[in-house]
Amino acid sequence: MNTPPSKPYTDLNSHLKGIFGKRVQKLTVDAGFTCPNRDGHIAQGGCIFCNEKGSGTGAHRLGVTITDQIIQGREALFKRYKSKLFLVYFQAYSNTYAKAEKLKKLYDEALAFDDVVGLSIGTRPDCIDEEKLTLIEGYAKEKLIWVEYGLQSPHDTTLAAINRGHDVACFKEAVKLTRRMAPHVKICAHIILGLPGESREMMLDGAKLLSELGVDGVKLHLLYVVKNTPLDTLYLEGQYTCMEEEAYVETVCDFLELLPPEMVIQRLTGDPHRDELRAPMWPLKKGTTLKRIHETFEKRGTRQGSRYTKKTSNP
Repeated sequence: MNTPPSKPYTDLNSHLKGIFGKRVQKLTVDAGFTCPNRDGHIAQGGCIFCNEKGSGTGAHRLGVTITDQIIQGREALFKRYKSKLFLVYFQAYSNTYAKAEKLKKLYDEALAFDDVVGLSIGTRPDCIDEEKLTLIEGYAKEKLIWVEYGLQSPHDTTLAAINRGHDVACFKEAVKLTRRMAPHVKICAHIILGLPGESREMMLDGAKLLSELGVDGVKLHLLYVVKNTPLDTLYLEGQYTCMEEEAYVETVCDFLELLPPEMVIQRLTGDPHRDELRAPMWPLKKGTTLKRIHETFEKRGTRQGSRYTKKTSNP
């Protein structure tokens, strides 16, 4: 079952409904992973924008199991969205940063529910290998499996400046390896807009790279300042200026116009926690930002893929 998206881009909800015939809701779990950019394997302190929660809920620290997180999450999501099918999202930190045996136990636990149609596994491109991809591919033959690689920027200079701990070549190699070892697995890339020192053209290089590599989906995030992070220090010292909403909206539309029309847009902006957010404050009104993105597309008379030019690429 496939239905055309009603939005000016191929959004995840429409994509999932086209596959399963009904609404599928992402359900976030925290499996207690860490990150090689924090534990000293690569570096300590993590990326300059990341706090000690690693974008997680903190549920694992409270002793809540994956099973209990899913039970609680699906009840809440059913009340809010009437969802009866779920895609479990391993979000916090790097969710392939463990031996395959441990990963199998956690993934099996999440997939034990009849109403869980698949997994979305957030990780870093330097936390994947053939053994792990073989494991993940085994699930993808029966379930919908996404692997989400955090690239953040298509520029090595930026990746070094934000203390990312890997380069663009590492991301390209992860995509190539995933295609070879796990052909049934969908690949999503994370890109952050508004990183220090990046112009709009530099940000749009990310759209060109993802299009050339042929990834299946993308998540766009605004770089907002979280309290008690290295970026917070830079902001308070006047060394970093946040992106304004108008500039962000225009850049998002530019970015999507350069992507192939079938690429799944999993996210257009982030969801900052109010009590952790330093600046800017406009991301707290996510609905307003999304509305302005839609209005900008309507004003331009464009949509995702309007400026996409297909190129043959061998990543």
